[in-house]
Amino acid sequence: MYKASNITFKGINKLAIPAIISGIAEPLLSITDTAIVGNININPTEALAAVGIAGSFISALVWILAQTRSAISATISKYLGARKLNEIGTLPAQIIAINLVLSIVIYLVTLLFVNQIFKLYNAEGIILNYAVAYYKIRAIGFPLTLFVFSAFGVFRGLQNTYWPMVISIIGAVLNVVLDVALVYGIEGFIDPLNVEGAAWASVISQGVMAILAAVLLFKKTPFSYKLKFPFNKEIKNLIAISLNLIVRAVALNIALYLSNSYATKYGDNYIAAQTIAFQIWLFFSFFIDGYASVGNIVSGKLLGEKDYKSLWILSVKLSRYSIIIALILACLCGVFYNDIGKLFSKDTNVLASFYQIFWIVILMQPINAVAFVFDGIFKGLAEAVILRNLLIVATFLGFIPALVIGDYFDLKLYAIWIAFTIWMLLRSGILVVKFRNKYLHKNT
Repeated sequence: MYKASNITFKGINKLAIPAIISGIAEPLLSITDTAIVGNININPTEALAAVGIAGSFISALVWILAQTRSAISATISKYLGARKLNEIGTLPAQIIAINLVLSIVIYLVTLLFVNQIFKLYNAEGIILNYAVAYYKIRAIGFPLTLFVFSAFGVFRGLQNTYWPMVISIIGAVLNVVLDVALVYGIEGFIDPLNVEGAAWASVISQGVMAILAAVLLFKKTPFSYKLKFPFNKEIKNLIAISLNLIVRAVALNIALYLSNSYATKYGDNYIAAQTIAFQIWLFFSFFIDGYASVGNIVSGKLLGEKDYKSLWILSVKLSRYSIIIALILACLCGVFYNDIGKLFSKDTNVLASFYQIFWIVILMQPINAVAFVFDGIFKGLAEAVILRNLLIVATFLGFIPALVIGDYFDLKLYAIWIAFTIWMLLRSGILVVKFRNKYLHKNT
């Protein structure tokens, strides 16, 4: 099971490329829903806005609870580096069980207050009805998604990004096929289900991914998944890391909630345009996040080995590679600037609002690259307190003041994306300084 860390170009990309493919699975489900729903014949703008709002809330819940994925990965990789995997044999089953119970409770509670939740996003009328209908179905897959994320955490801790990639490819392809079939219908076989069809496509895909993940966990990892007590000695530390990352995720999702709430307040075409812009931002973020996943996976192992020189080299190489990827993505978006918007909507008002701010989304990509790489490294090092405090500062002292000021001057979507840019600048800059101060002297 133990292998020496390989931080060459080939070694990094052997982990990064499968991680990129698996990492974009969840945003690909959302972006597929967005593109297909935005082109239906009945109320396409309202449907697009509703899927954006509901999808944003689901992503918020998933991100908050899925922080255990990073904690699992960091813990397992540290013990792998120290060659002591036998000491945490019962840990994966215990944390997966905790995740499943918690996700089911949250699913049931949110169903009770689903109308009130989306009214907080300023949704009303047709948009509110569509958002509620979409959520009630799509949220069925919430526990399934968290189980898959937990499984990915186990695989990544073992330095394996191949199986998550395989699962993600199958899930993504199935979701696209089902989206087309269920949203638009198949004449003589399936009636068009519109927004609800997109939700069912995602749930079925997530179910298939969960089954595959369960099979591979049993067959391809060295752990027992029979739930045993007492709790493993690392459970307290893992939960502590997870709780700090959950607080961080809450701060992150406050920014995302406010962006959607303000966009909805501005009007239907603005929230529809915001949905398109954010889904593209999210997709590219998870794309770049493949290298952040390598930071998460390998840094914990290097910490277990106490190899600080390699840790420093890893941070430099990952930053360089991720910035190159970000620049390539930015160039592609620049070339196909108008065509990208038309994939999601034919409404001229929606497209006009989208094109006004898409250039900001593009320019943010290199900043995102640095932020995500160091975010992944700090997760791998289990530096959850630093990550928690950073998001609190970036959100409450960066994003919110910028958004409020921009809104005061009636900048509308410009205000939202200027706030996002400041948010990411703070996240990237502070992490680079923190890492340099803490680990530069240790690599000599």
